[in-house]
Amino acid sequence: MLIKDFYELKELKQISEENYEAHIKLNKEHDIFKGHFPGNPITPGVCMVQILKEIVAGIVDKDLIMKSTNNIKFMALINPEETPDLRLEISISESENGFAVKNQSYFDDTLALKMGAKYEII
Repeated sequence: MLIKDFYELKELKQISEENYEAHIKLNKEHDIFKGHFPGNPITPGVCMVQILKEIVAGIVDKDLIMKSTNNIKFMALINPEETPDLRLEISISESENGFAVKNQSYFDDTLALKMGAKYEII
């Protein structure tokens, strides 16, 4: 984990051959939230991108590097004090040099992040 103790993977289940659902809990006490932003903590987008990469790397059991992204849309702010529990719906397909991934991340029924990315094995 790049960001020690930032989140906990509570559950990971395979829905179908290419589809997974991950449940994570953000650590609202993490130092990142003291600076982003004091009194109104917001999960940095780059941290969400990193969490997705780490979960995908665990699923495929490979070290990965992001090569490209498309369609990254942050739809709602993720405040770890109000909504620390997130559900990531992940679709992974193998490509010539690695993996193509689509993700939708939710808190409750609110879509917070939509993202597509391509990862290569390192």
